[in-house]
Amino acid sequence: MIQASRHPQILLTGATGYVGGRLLPLLEAKGCSIRCMSRRPESLIGKVGESTEVVAGNSLNSAELDHALKNIETAFYLVHSMGANADFEEMDRKAAELFAAACSRQNVKKIVYLGGLGNPDHNLSKHLRSRQEIGNILRTSTASVIEFRASIIIGSGSLSFEMIRALVERLPVMICPKWVQVLAQPIAIEDVLTYLTEAIDLPADESAIFEIGGPDQISYGEIMKMYAKQRGLTRWMIPVPLLTPYLSSLWLGLVTPLYARVGRKLVASLRNPTLISNNLVDRYFNVRPRKAADAIARALVNEDHEFAQTRWSDALSSGSEERTWGGVRFGSRLVDSRTRKVFATASESFLPIQKIGGRTGWYYGDWLWKIRGFLDLLIGGVGVRRGRRDPEHVSVGDALDFWRVEQVQEGRLLRLRAEMKVPGRAWLEFEVVEHEGISTIRQTAIFDPIGILGLAYWYALYPLHQFVFAGMLRNLTEAVVHEPIPAAKVERSKATKTVVNVG
Repeated sequence: MIQASRHPQILLTGATGYVGGRLLPLLEAKGCSIRCMSRRPESLIGKVGESTEVVAGNSLNSAELDHALKNIETAFYLVHSMGANADFEEMDRKAAELFAAACSRQNVKKIVYLGGLGNPDHNLSKHLRSRQEIGNILRTSTASVIEFRASIIIGSGSLSFEMIRALVERLPVMICPKWVQVLAQPIAIEDVLTYLTEAIDLPADESAIFEIGGPDQISYGEIMKMYAKQRGLTRWMIPVPLLTPYLSSLWLGLVTPLYARVGRKLVASLRNPTLISNNLVDRYFNVRPRKAADAIARALVNEDHEFAQTRWSDALSSGSEERTWGGVRFGSRLVDSRTRKVFATASESFLPIQKIGGRTGWYYGDWLWKIRGFLDLLIGGVGVRRGRRDPEHVSVGDALDFWRVEQVQEGRLLRLRAEMKVPGRAWLEFEVVEHEGISTIRQTAIFDPIGILGLAYWYALYPLHQFVFAGMLRNLTEAVVHEPIPAAKVERSKATKTVVNVG
């Protein structure tokens, strides 16, 4: 547990999720006294400020909810189970009931909740119906409830935007069912966060529902065209009358494996327009949401920075660690990530990482790295002949063979940017997180492909990557470990692998 310097007045649930992960630093910057509740408090290590308290808590456990809500004035409810294997409606309903009851017992004054737009009289989808039901359940609490109902949230990492992005990036020709013409009022993630933070200062006199969205009423098809234009892509969209949302969701699961579970539930909601029906929000908030084109442009420009921040797939329920042969596409990048645990401090674990390259080599398949460097020289690249400046220490800007050091956090993070000739941009990252005497080393290869050639390059080398990167991480951890791992904990030391295709 990370202890706070004073009693927290705000509880943030969902701090490991997409919205909560971005809201947390804004609340800290606002000077709020915060407590985060998470099923995995260790996942927030290094992500919270010194004055922020982190407690273990499950939204389905009344005792843990009581503990988390003690002395809290405002609670942000950002819990969602749509990525779960079980019935997400029932899980969300039960969690909201327990949370509302706990807020009453602990005399919480205000609950802030982010739900979804949609006319409740128009046969809402299961997803949207559940989102609005949760708001109704929370209002059974003695606390006042500020509920925001949002349309599509545009931001690098948001589920709706990433689904649209995946379709546009992958499909030069798209078969478009009727739901592609359904209207929405997309809103930028930055504007959503501003609404949430301003809600803290609203009087806790009574509950209210605020509908939020951008100024544009546009279809999903128009959003896809905007995205394609800004990415410089030519896309043809062929309308068809017979492709139902259900059949569309099955097709989506084939085209974009990341959304095989979550996306199928989301796409069923696309039959419902998500438009603002009143201007109540303008009377209480100073936010003037940006246009859809500006929101897309901002998401693309800020993507390099946002990629390092918490994304929706970091949430436990997102299912982002499902394994598929070629990984899953995520944003505009392809990612191959794996971890191993060692009995060592973060500093000890980082020592062999900061020595990588040059005379030390790459811990596995050095002859393959040399061949790759030779091929790079043949096509005008830098090869591996540059070596490294210092055999033991690295600084931002240093050359490591055909990589360049882009970021270093002593004892925690090393990110390298590729300077070899590739049809796209590539990074190699090593991160160390220590918890209770055990360090987790995460190795991540990231590739932002350019066109079909970039995708072909990734998938052609994918089998070799599994061979080389797995061996590299294994030998890295062996260079760290000072004692054998007890048999009882062998399972904890085995490598785990996540492959996320971002593109």
